[in-house]
Amino acid sequence: MGWAAALRLSAQRTMALGSALRVAPLHSAWRPLCPLGSKPAGELCSPASSVFRRMASQARMERATAIGTTPDCIMRKYKPIHNGLRHRKIVDKRALWPGRPVKSLTSRLNVAAGRCRVTGQITVRGRSGPKYRRMYRKIDFHRTRTDPAVVKRFEYDPNRSAFIALVEYESDKTLSYILAPQGLKVGDVVQAGEEASVAPGNALPLASIPDGTTVHNIELIRGRGGKLVRAAGTFAKLQSKDGGYVVLKLSSDEIRKVKSNCLASIGQVSNPNHHNRVLGKAGASRWIGRRPKVRGVAMNAVDHPMGGGEGKSSGGGVSRSPWGWFTKGIRTRKPMQPSSKLILQRRNHLKLKLSPINRGSW
Repeated sequence: MGWAAALRLSAQRTMALGSALRVAPLHSAWRPLCPLGSKPAGELCSPASSVFRRMASQARMERATAIGTTPDCIMRKYKPIHNGLRHRKIVDKRALWPGRPVKSLTSRLNVAAGRCRVTGQITVRGRSGPKYRRMYRKIDFHRTRTDPAVVKRFEYDPNRSAFIALVEYESDKTLSYILAPQGLKVGDVVQAGEEASVAPGNALPLASIPDGTTVHNIELIRGRGGKLVRAAGTFAKLQSKDGGYVVLKLSSDEIRKVKSNCLASIGQVSNPNHHNRVLGKAGASRWIGRRPKVRGVAMNAVDHPMGGGEGKSSGGGVSRSPWGWFTKGIRTRKPMQPSSKLILQRRNHLKLKLSPINRGSW
C-alpha cells in the first residue's frame, strides 16, 4: 500500500467521524480533514502537520496487524534526488509494525564493537559501534514452552537481518518474540514439542521431522537454544536419520550430523532478499558499524606484509593478513575440535569463491 492509498484510508476514517470533524470538499489529492476547532473552516491538514502524522501512523499500525502473511521481501528503490540515493536499494519494511517493541521483551544494549571494553584498544579492524542507539529484543531461541501461541504481528529487529514475530501464549497471555519464518500468518497458532505439527513456526525434535523438510534455528546441544541457520533467508534441509543423529545440509553446502533430540523450527527464515540490498553510500555503512578498511598494498612495508613498492606496484607474494597469515585457501578451523567428526562434507569452497594455494586440501 503506497502513500496515496494511506492518504485515502485516512480521509475515509476522518469522514466517518461525522460530527466530530468539520467536513470540507476533497481536492484531487486525498487528505485527511482536521478536527473541529484546530483549523479554520474548510482548511485541510498538511502532510507535515501532527494530525496527519498521527493518523497516518495509526493507519500503518492497523495495516501491520491485519497483514495476511509474513511481509513480502519487495526491494524498495529511491528516486535519485541526490547521489546517495541513486543506487540505494533496501527491503521494503512498510508492512511491518511501525510502533515500539514490547518493553518487557527489550533490554539496554551496550555495544563496544571492535574495541576492548576495559582499555578501549582496537581488537577487530574495521568495526565500530552503530551510529544510532538500539534496544535488544529478547528472542526465544530455546522454545521450551509446549503450549500453543498465537502470532500477533511481525516486527523489524535492528540487531539481526531476519524479521521477528510477536506471539501470545493462550494459557497465560504471555508475550514472546520468535524468528519469523516464510509463510507464517498473523493469527496462526505456533507450538513447540513432539506433538506439534510440521508447519512453519513450529519447533520439533529433529527425530520427529520427516526427511526433506526445511528447518532453521537448529540446536547443537539440547536445551542450549538454536545456534545454526538464524540469518535472513537461510535454511537447512533434513536429508536422513542415522541412529541417534540426523544428517542436515546447510545453506553453505556443508553436510553435518546433529543429535536427533535437538530442537529445530520448521521453514525458511524470513527476509530472503536481504543479500540483494545496496546501501548506496559510505555513510550507510557507518550507520551499521562498519569502518573504512585500508588495503594492505596501499600501506608501507613496515605496516603490512603486502605494503611497500614503487608507485602502485607492491612487493609481490601471496596475499597475507597484517599478521602474516595466508588469506586464501587456508583452513581456519581448529584441527582438534570434537565436533569435527560430525562434519561429513565441508562447505563448498567454489561456491564461496575460495581457492587453495598449495597448502592443505579441500
